Amino acid sequence: MKKKMVSLMLAGAMMATLLAGCGSDGAADGAAATGTETEATEVSDTTEAADTTEEADTTEAADTTAAGGTFKIGGIGPLTGGAAVYGVAAKNGSQIAVDEINEAGGINGMTVELNFQDDELDAEKSVNAYNVLKDWGAQVIDGSVTSACSIAVSEKTWQDKVFQLTPSGSAVDCVQYDNAFRICFSDPNQGIASAQYIGENGLASKVAVIYDSSDVYSSGIYEKFAQEAANQSFEIVAAGAFTADNKTDFSVQLQQAKDAGAELIFLPIYYTEASLILTQADSMGFDVQFFGCDGLDGILGVENFDASLAEGVMLLTPFAADATDDLTVNFVKEYNDRFGETPNQFAADGYDTIYTIKAAAEKAGITADMSNEEICTALSQAMTEITVNGLTGEGITWDASGEPSKAPKAVVIKDGAYAAM
Repeated sequence: MKKKMVSLMLAGAMMATLLAGCGSDGAADGAAATGTETEATEVSDTTEAADTTEEADTTEAADTTAAGGTFKIGGIGPLTGGAAVYGVAAKNGSQIAVDEINEAGGINGMTVELNFQDDELDAEKSVNAYNVLKDWGAQVIDGSVTSACSIAVSEKTWQDKVFQLTPSGSAVDCVQYDNAFRICFSDPNQGIASAQYIGENGLASKVAVIYDSSDVYSSGIYEKFAQEAANQSFEIVAAGAFTADNKTDFSVQLQQAKDAGAELIFLPIYYTEASLILTQADSMGFDVQFFGCDGLDGILGVENFDASLAEGVMLLTPFAADATDDLTVNFVKEYNDRFGETPNQFAADGYDTIYTIKAAAEKAGITADMSNEEICTALSQAMTEITVNGLTGEGITWDASGEPSKAPKAVVIKDGAYAAM
């Protein structure tokens, strides 16, 4: 197998070309997709809810005696800990998709089983979760949900020749190998798109940035944001960094931004730290706009955070729960009925991950008796030949680099909920 060299560019939709293949001598041509499209069907809750213990968390299938056998999908993400909002949402979205697919007859006659393991946002534990899934017999991997964990797992799936599709691992190296693809935008693409959105919509002329220099997600977005800012109509007047060891007091970074006359602060960080920044900005009387990326999705659910402070916060995301298309309306209703809350982007990513696997498996003619290596090779080729109409984009295609091509969107928090911009 070969590592992929990823060339990224965004101009409404992102495309990259690169030779790759899942096997040691395989290759994919990266042609534009013209193949399968997926659609949502009506939901039927035929699957038992999975728990978050370390034991194999297998989902009971609707009919495990189906003539086509069983297709095992292993999921990995943080179901507990500080990033649980991401993992739980991705798991729930994946579960809804699995149930729909099984109700509609499965994949190529196979019943789908989902086993979702907790990695607690820890790369080592993510590898442990992968080993549990490998022993269980997982044939493809849905995950990991976060970048560092997804990268760690990709080293194992590459060695074992197991197909991997991460719903939201956005670091460049999440798809460095030819068996790995992603649903979300990469970090560089998020940085470029954010700078373009701020500039093209005239949101501010003076922008400050607060980012985590110790985190590959945050620093990767900031790097490309700063580069693209030079082509836009605004100026970066302050850039304040913090690290994982110092992420509770942001008074210095906020004062720096205030003194520089920043009208907007770009936050390529996670929601926990963002909630602290918004709280501290309010306490110091700093009235400023905030713009973030997908890591801010979840800020409304932070414990003990005054959600009213997030009013007007903007974030780049491919999913808006208030969209009026049938697919989104039906998904939001089902998610709310099951879990008592509005789904975020990570739930939509998880849902699209399962349907993308379905589309690729049907295009490739996957059967339950194929080896993982055979499945991996076939799915990696099929990914470059399918088109998916999902919650996170219409007409989504992939090339052999593992990157999706779809249009970016932005939402704003309005009246305590996400609204499309």
